[in-house]
Amino acid sequence: MNDFKEILKDLCLLNGTSGDEDFVREYICGYLDGLNGCEYKADPLGNLIVYKKGKKRSENKVMVSAHMDEVGMIVTSVKQDGTLTVSPVGGIDARVAAGRGVTVGEKRINGVIGSKAVHNMSSEEKKTAPKFSDLYVDIGAADKDEALKHIYIGDRVCFDSEYIEFGDGLIKSKAIDDRFGCALLLSLAGKELEYDCILTFTVQEEVGLRGAKTAAYTVNPDFAIVIEATTAADIPLCSDEKRCSALDRGAVVSYMDKASIYDKEMYNISMEIAKVHNIKWQTKSIVAGGNDAGAIHISRGGIRTLAISAPCRYLHSPCCVVKYNDLTEIRKLTELMIEKVCGL
Repeated sequence: MNDFKEILKDLCLLNGTSGDEDFVREYICGYLDGLNGCEYKADPLGNLIVYKKGKKRSENKVMVSAHMDEVGMIVTSVKQDGTLTVSPVGGIDARVAAGRGVTVGEKRINGVIGSKAVHNMSSEEKKTAPKFSDLYVDIGAADKDEALKHIYIGDRVCFDSEYIEFGDGLIKSKAIDDRFGCALLLSLAGKELEYDCILTFTVQEEVGLRGAKTAAYTVNPDFAIVIEATTAADIPLCSDEKRCSALDRGAVVSYMDKASIYDKEMYNISMEIAKVHNIKWQTKSIVAGGNDAGAIHISRGGIRTLAISAPCRYLHSPCCVVKYNDLTEIRKLTELMIEKVCGL
């Protein structure tokens, strides 16, 4: 079996914007096919629901979830000069897109995101941040007819970003949000767990938590643990209270964000487990963001839910940055949390 870093790299380098997660799902299915004790099915929306056999049957039905999709763009038109107009798929700041390399469509046609040259901007334009309507994708086509030989309206556009290990145990890549969570779930699938549990790989998180809504309704668990990446603003010029979370401080366990107020008992249990097992643990310093827990915890009659997240710099950009030691701490905490809530 591949080790965790290899799985993470493989997953990050796959393209899979919201609604177009096929390559990610195929990789995950291929991995699961080589394991014992796992049965899986895909629902009509594209979620992958995995039944993981443990040593014992759980008193409670526990679902552990991560989303397969990444932020990206979609081609909306082709101009006469052969350049492409795009709209964002998920929450991307246009400022991080300008000047970046991208790939377009299943053929992964190379392109660059361009914008008006600075010397052609008005004084007012220079004072304001660009919008996606100001950007275009240059694929090197001479004109519209040539461009349409290679791409289609509706093709997905993904950042073209290398997976790099650098510094003191840091990893840089696109799509760490949430291919890290997918890699963690695959590591659980390959382990001998104490209790049965259900692993869900969801779709369309970045455009409104859509896959999690249907997956949670299907599974109908008693407890859910969402594995995610969250903002780490531990950079210069950002005060401590605005940093949200920080690299090298371990798992981020939230009490509240913009989409959820998390189960208080599960939150306290995670803190106690971290203390007993000497696991690095932190919480957010501000109430911000959201994840699939926002849809899961209000499914059916209500599901007790907790999110465990990786602190990540430059989220929703081509250059997400995490620290490998944090990922290791999250894996430890998640496995112990599963064991604990299965027996509550």
